[in-house]
Amino acid sequence: MALALAQAGLARALDEVPIGAVVVRDGGVIGAGHNRRQTGCDPTAHAEILALRAAAAALGDWRLEGCELFVTLEPCPMCAGAAVLARVRRIVFGPADPKAGACGTLMNLAADKRLNHRIEIVAGVLEAECRQTLQAFFRDQRAMGKK
Repeated sequence: MALALAQAGLARALDEVPIGAVVVRDGGVIGAGHNRRQTGCDPTAHAEILALRAAAAALGDWRLEGCELFVTLEPCPMCAGAAVLARVRRIVFGPADPKAGACGTLMNLAADKRLNHRIEIVAGVLEAECRQTLQAFFRDQRAMGKK
């Protein structure tokens, strides 16, 4: 999760919402990403999506079986859905997202029995640090009259 927080720092340096993600397989990072929605003018450029794409490229396969996705905020429906489709084994995240969380808060796509794959979920890892990173960003944005 510390590596995902480092990715969040890269997002913040770009004035993006500081969310970071890494994909791990067999103890090694095979993909990493941070939010790039603003800089890329891309609504799908969430940290998780970019990390999953990098991991798939590293493996040469869209199936990320045996992989774990670490992210600094509970994934949204798009990102949770992508993880299900990629057959990720486990998602580990910091704080829950009461507005868009799709791994147990608003819905749980990761455990939906109607889908072809289910993902183990571990919530609350480095929750305080992840939450503080997000809160500091939005506090600074409000102070500057943004967002």
